Amino acid sequence: MNFPRTKRPPLEITLTPMIDVVFLLLIFFMVTTTFNQQAELKINLPKAKGTQAEAAEKMIVLTINANGTYFISGDDGIPHQLINQKKATLMRALIQAAGESRKIPFIISADGKTPHQAVVTALDVASNLGFSRITFATKSVIGE
Repeated sequence: MNFPRTKRPPLEITLTPMIDVVFLLLIFFMVTTTFNQQAELKINLPKAKGTQAEAAEKMIVLTINANGTYFISGDDGIPHQLINQKKATLMRALIQAAGESRKIPFIISADGKTPHQAVVTALDVASNLGFSRITFATKSVIGE
């Protein structure tokens, strides 16, 4: 038995629905994506006259906010809050950030309203560990 073949029209792939789906996916990912914002600490540095220190390739920055809370920045540059304000915790964090080297610059960036004891504790711990290049971050005063 010989059945006649029906002639089918040639298949076409329409790109319009595919483009619509791609645009919808693009919009979906743009709306749902969260961008990583680096957390910056708001501190009000004290003012002082002086010269700007030269930038080193590796340095440790200890930030102390107005409440006396310690934040330490190492190679990644992001300040990480210490779990408490004890000397032992600060000492362990500095050892971890510095590794074996004690010749790298150690910068204390304290808010102008930081309790004096928090800064003295940081200086004491740094000197006990053998840091010799300790500096304080300040705002430069222009025209005074």
